[in-house]
Amino acid sequence: MNQKKILLIDDELDILEILSYNLEKEGYDIYTATNGNEGIEKAKEIIPDLILLDVMMPEKDGIETCQELRKVKELQKTLIVFLSARSEEFSQLAGFQAGANDYIVKLIKPKILTSKVNALLQLTSQVSDNAKLIEIGDLVIDKDNFRVSKSGQQFLLPKKEFDLLYLLASNTEKVFKREEILEKVWGNDVIVGERTIDVHIRRLREKLGINTIQTLKGIGYKLIVL
Repeated sequence: MNQKKILLIDDELDILEILSYNLEKEGYDIYTATNGNEGIEKAKEIIPDLILLDVMMPEKDGIETCQELRKVKELQKTLIVFLSARSEEFSQLAGFQAGANDYIVKLIKPKILTSKVNALLQLTSQVSDNAKLIEIGDLVIDKDNFRVSKSGQQFLLPKKEFDLLYLLASNTEKVFKREEILEKVWGNDVIVGERTIDVHIRRLREKLGINTIQTLKGIGYKLIVL
């Protein structure tokens, strides 16, 4: 049994029933709410590991709900994933900008959804800033020796590429905004060109694989664990 807590927030009772049934079979403790306000209060009460959140709801929509959830200190480590019928790019961008970790369109099959949930909750890559070694799948990052290996192949990266990769790997559930990357990798006292991050991302992809880093247009970058 996983014993992890998942909160489902959706105004459609049939969706809540289907999701609850499939996720309970995986061993998760499932809690439900039918609107944003109820969901926020329930989240504060149970501190779930994962929240699956609809966008279009009465009283308070999913975007506003997500924004308020992200303001709660105790929920900073909680994964928030939108599960919505809205597939437009602007809806997905709004979801990520509100603080979501992922955005899934409701047409997804239940078995695929549960597999995705399992993968999200099994990732143990959220590490402290002082961690010396990060292991994510077949990717190993050795901070002390500035060494990176993937599938057994060793890479010696220039310092800024290494620092950028290490930052992205420090939390694979987070979308790192460009401003944060510039501040943490290059620092506020250094003036760099607008394309600096893009160039370093491209070089990392060339070495580690094109699908290693995901670009979220207009938002930032996220490390993908395959």
